Order: sequence, then structure tokens, then C-alpha cells
Amino acid sequence: MEKKNIEEKEFNHVPVMLKECIDGLAIKSNGIYVDGTLGGGGHSSEILKRIKTGKLIAIDKDEVAISFCRKRFEKESDKIIFVHSDFKDFRSVLSQLGIDKVDGILLDLGVSSYQIDTPERGFSYRFDGPLDMRMNKDQKKTAYDVVNDSSAEELLKILYNYGEESFAKLIVNAIVKERNISPIKTTCELVKIIENAVPMKYKLKGSPYKKTFQAIRIEVNGELGGLEGAINEMSKSLNKGGRLVIMTFHSLEDRIVKNAFNLLCTDCICDKSLPVCTCHHKAECMHITKKPITASSKELEENKRSSSAKLRIVEKIIKNTLC
Repeated sequence: MEKKNIEEKEFNHVPVMLKECIDGLAIKSNGIYVDGTLGGGGHSSEILKRIKTGKLIAIDKDEVAISFCRKRFEKESDKIIFVHSDFKDFRSVLSQLGIDKVDGILLDLGVSSYQIDTPERGFSYRFDGPLDMRMNKDQKKTAYDVVNDSSAEELLKILYNYGEESFAKLIVNAIVKERNISPIKTTCELVKIIENAVPMKYKLKGSPYKKTFQAIRIEVNGELGGLEGAINEMSKSLNKGGRLVIMTFHSLEDRIVKNAFNLLCTDCICDKSLPVCTCHHKAECMHITKKPITASSKELEENKRSSSAKLRIVEKIIKNTLC
């Protein structure tokens, strides 16, 4: 396994589809915008260039990201407010800041390059490190807990539901057998277990570890739970004409975003067999992208992490009086 040390000052992250994300926000110089997944500040940097009298609320649950960006944007501190929180607590954040509505919200739901490439964070199967995978290091639950304390049935559900792993049963059986001998403590140990569990011919088709690591990471950070609710709350908090821009990196997240956006952009949701609408549901938004935007061929060549990215955008079309 490759070893690599990355200090806070080297919080490098190449934003995927940066131009498309920024164009999608349709930024006004006096608007209020939210970067709900600050990371290394790649997107925030471009937002700050475009606002003059406006504000940017930068949210991240990783304190390292907040600390790094405080230094990075020190000269623009009058235009940016940093919040150490989860974007799913968006409404609470706005309430505490005394802000009712905003003009645009951006979510990049991918894991940052810094987190992946820092061995001690335990996100990657490429480096040896502790089984951690916490985006918020203040939380107690780690990948170690998921791997060693979950029942076989729970692990099977995690790998099936969050990783769509075809060899989930083989991998879970191997994990249980190994942890009965001694706890599984590192990413390297987990990699070896997966490697021995997956049939040889499938190892040649690509990384046999990716889906398992993805599934465990999603479970540790609760990435899918509350996402749909957060999208609905964000829609309610947009000014008319405001944009919600969300980029996903795997099918599970994209499905949630797609379905939530479709509902926000649909009027009647009654059973089609009914002669008259009884739901009185009104679309709050309209699609800016009917189909997701994907990375250009040039970007795919320059940044492999853009290969699975999908970008969806909606715009608020009515004033929502609900709180």
C-alpha cells in the first residue's frame, strides 16, 4: 500500500465541473449564497469572485476544511461566513444567522481529495490507515465500529444497499470469520479480506474494494439519510429565481436528488386515474437541467474523479409561504 502524508496546508481538491456548477448558480453580485460542502474551497473561491455586496455561507462538517478555508479566504472575510455543521442542518444554520431566504445553494456530495488522500482519515483502499472514514471527526461512530460491531445481517444490508456489491455475502462472511479471530483495525487489513473473498476473474475487471469502502463510508456518515428532507428545506429557503445546484457521485445519491427535484417541479401528483386533482400540489421549482450534466471529455482526461459525477439544477419559481 502506498503511504502519503498530507498536512492541512496541502488541502488540495480539484472541483469537478467547476464552471458548470458556478454557471448553474446564476450568481448575482448582491445575492446570498450557500456552499453546503465547502471542502477545500474550490467552488467557494469562484462564488466569492462574483459577489460584491453579497454574502457566502460556507458549511462543512470537517473542521480541517473550515480551518483551511479561514486562512485561504482571510482577505475576503467580510463576504464569507464559516459554519462547522452538516448541510442537512441548513435551516437551523440560517435561523441562527438571522437569514430567511438565499439566492443559491450548492452541494458537491463527493468526498474531497484531501479526505481520500490522507491515510489517517481511513477513506481510501489505496493507503494503509485506521478504519475511520468520519467526515466529522467529532462524531463517535467510525468504520471500525461498523466493520467490527455490526451483525452479519446488518453488514450484508449495508453492502447491498449502499454499495450494490454483488459479492456482499462472500465479503461479509470473510469479515466475520476474520474479526472472530481479532478485530479488523486498518484499511489494509480490510483490503486483504476483500481480496481473498472475491473470485479472481472479477479482480481483473477493476477494484474489488470500491463498493465495500463506499458502503461503509455511507453508513458511517449517514450520507443518504435526511438528504431528501434537506433538499425540500433548501427549496423552501430559496428566493424566487434562486437556484439549487447538486452534484452527486454515485447512483444512490443521484436517485434521491432526481426524485426530489422531480417532485419539486411537478404540479399535480394525484393518481392519473382520478378525473379531478385533489392533492392541490403546486410545483415550487422548474428544471434547469432535465437530464444531468456530466463532465466533458477534456475534464474526464484531466480528472478521473469526474467520471461518475452528475450535476442537476432547479430554479425556484414561486414564493413559498411555509416555514
